[in-house]
Amino acid sequence: MSTEKAVKVLLVDDEEAFRQALAKRLERRRIEVFQAADGNSALEALKAFPANVVVMDVKMPGMDGLETMACIKRDFPDTEVILLTGHAAVEDGIAGIRAGAFDYLRKPVETENLLNKIRQAYDKSRHQHDLAKEAELREALEKQMATAERLASLGTLAAGVAHEINNPLAIISEAAGYLQLLLEKDECKEMPFHDRFEKAIGKIEKSVQRARRTTMQLLGFAGQPDAVYREIELDDLVEEVILLAAGQASAAGVTVIKEESPCSAALWTDPHRLRQVLINLVSNGIAACDRGGRVSLGYHSSDDWATIQVSDTGHGIPKENLERIFEPFFTTKPPGKGTGLGLFVSLDIIKRLGGDMQVKSKVGKGTIFQVNVPRLSKTCPEVCNDIDWRDKARELERRDSHGAGAHQHTRRG
Repeated sequence: MSTEKAVKVLLVDDEEAFRQALAKRLERRRIEVFQAADGNSALEALKAFPANVVVMDVKMPGMDGLETMACIKRDFPDTEVILLTGHAAVEDGIAGIRAGAFDYLRKPVETENLLNKIRQAYDKSRHQHDLAKEAELREALEKQMATAERLASLGTLAAGVAHEINNPLAIISEAAGYLQLLLEKDECKEMPFHDRFEKAIGKIEKSVQRARRTTMQLLGFAGQPDAVYREIELDDLVEEVILLAAGQASAAGVTVIKEESPCSAALWTDPHRLRQVLINLVSNGIAACDRGGRVSLGYHSSDDWATIQVSDTGHGIPKENLERIFEPFFTTKPPGKGTGLGLFVSLDIIKRLGGDMQVKSKVGKGTIFQVNVPRLSKTCPEVCNDIDWRDKARELERRDSHGAGAHQHTRRG
C-alpha cells in the first residue's frame, strides 16, 4: 500500500534471530526497518533515525519494554509503540496500553496482524501530527489577526493623535528654546538657581524629542509617505550610519566598526528609509552592549541582492522573545526607554523596499540582524531587464533633476 512506503519501523528485541526474521518479512512489504537489541540502543537509534512506530518486546535485559516506552513517550511523543509479549505475560501488554502503548501482540507474531497494527499506529501518529500542525497554524493565524486588528485600530487613530500631540510639543519646544535664550543673556547669568533652570530646560527638550520620536513612529506606519528611489553606494551609506551613531556609541562606551568588504555595492533604493532601519538596528545594538562592547556593520552583494549585517556583542535575546521582537509595542526595555515600535517599523520598511530581515541571537553572546534588499527595487517598473540597471537609474535621476519624470520613479515603499 502507498501508506506503507512511508512507514519507518524500529524493531527492538534482544533475540537477534527473531528480530532479523521479522525485519525481512516487513521489508518485503516495503516498510523501512531499523533494529535495536535493547532499550538504550532503541533510544539512541530513534535520535538518529526517527521512526513512526516502534515494535518492542516487553521482556528485555536491562531496561525493559515498559521503561523504554516511557522514555520514548517523553522524548518522541509522535512515535507510537506496539508491545510484544509472551503467552504468559498478557498482563504486561495490558499494563503497556494503560501506560500509553498503541496496542500489544503475543508472540509468535502473525505478519499480517502486525502489519495491520503498524498501519493503524502510523495513521494515528500522522493524525496527531496533523492536529498539532493545525493547532500551530491556528495559533499563528490568531496572532496575525490580533496584530491586524491592533494595527487597524492604530491606523485609524495614529495620524490624528500624533498630529494633536505634535502641536503642543511644538509649543513646549518653542517655549523651552525661548527660556534657554533668556538664560544666556548676561543679566540672567547671575540669577539664583541658574544652573538648575538650565538642567530643567534640558530635560524638557529631551522629553519633547522622545515624544516626537514616538509620534513619528506612529505616523511611520499609519501612513507611509511615498519612497524616493535613487542610486547609492552601500559603503557610503554604512559609513554615514556609523558617523550618525558615533555620539550614542561614545556615551555608552561602545565601539561601532565597519567590517571589511571586498568591494562596495551600488543599489537603487530609498536611502532615507534604509538609513532609518540601519540606524535603528545600530542604536539597538549599542543599547544591548555593556561598556567595552562592539557593534559591527558588514555587507556583501550578489547580482540581484545586497545583504547588510548588524551584529553586536550584547546581552542577546532570549529564545522566547525572538518570535515577538517584530510585534508592535513589544519591548524588553524599561519604561521610557523604548516604545516597541522600532523593529516593527523597520521590518515594515524593508518589506516595502522588496526585502526581508532575519535575526539570530544567543543569550550572553550577542545578536545578528541581517537585512536583505534588492539591488534594483521591483517597485520601479521603469527599469528594463535587457539593459544595465545602473544606466537606467542614472537616466531616471537625470530626468528627475530637470523636473521631468519625477513621478515615474517615486513609488510607495
